[in-house]
Amino acid sequence: MKDTGIDRSPASTRRTGIVRDLGRQPYEPVWRAMQRFTDARNEHTDDEIWLVEHDPVFTLGQAGKPEHVLAPGEIPVVHIDRGGQVTYHGPGQIVGYPLLDLPRLKIGVRDYVCRIEQAIIDTLADWNIEGRRREGAPGVYVADAKIAALGIRVRHGRTFHGLAFNIAMDLEPFLRINPCGYQGLQVVALSDLGGPSSIEAVKPALLAHLGEQFGLQLRHESALPDLSLAA
Repeated sequence: MKDTGIDRSPASTRRTGIVRDLGRQPYEPVWRAMQRFTDARNEHTDDEIWLVEHDPVFTLGQAGKPEHVLAPGEIPVVHIDRGGQVTYHGPGQIVGYPLLDLPRLKIGVRDYVCRIEQAIIDTLADWNIEGRRREGAPGVYVADAKIAALGIRVRHGRTFHGLAFNIAMDLEPFLRINPCGYQGLQVVALSDLGGPSSIEAVKPALLAHLGEQFGLQLRHESALPDLSLAA
């Protein structure tokens, strides 16, 4: 990957980024909070990364085709404002929302996507698992199975939405959709490959690699954003 101007100096001299671990949450309040944060931020606002484990939900992107939702059953389907088709979020999956100012980081959207993928690939490598990209199909794959999906939105150079990394989860709901719009796409979880069965074991590694990719010194903030639906 070409040099894009990201600060790769020692962590102590990097720009500060805030981590908020939201725990388990329903989808829509977190989505609305991301929108509000993105709309309200300015050039002085610290970048943030939110981690969350969502209640079961299918999300369908802006250009998503309803026919890719085959049989949702009792799991709600939410139409949202990210790119991409349909995916599933549920317990045992790390969902990460990088809320970044791309012009300030001096990277474009394509490099942004590559850097998220690389952070996941590097996290898998911590457990001696080889993750790969697939041309024309954003995300990270192990052999022929998808282990992490990406769906992003960039508004005025600021990012929201992000990544979904399967750690130790019931994969059956993926059979109810064409994941990411691909019929028959296989999915896999880290625990199925000999990795940890606890998302808490994976979060520090993922955050370390995201911090490295985006030149951020990450610090945890105990205060949570307003997750109410009120504007």
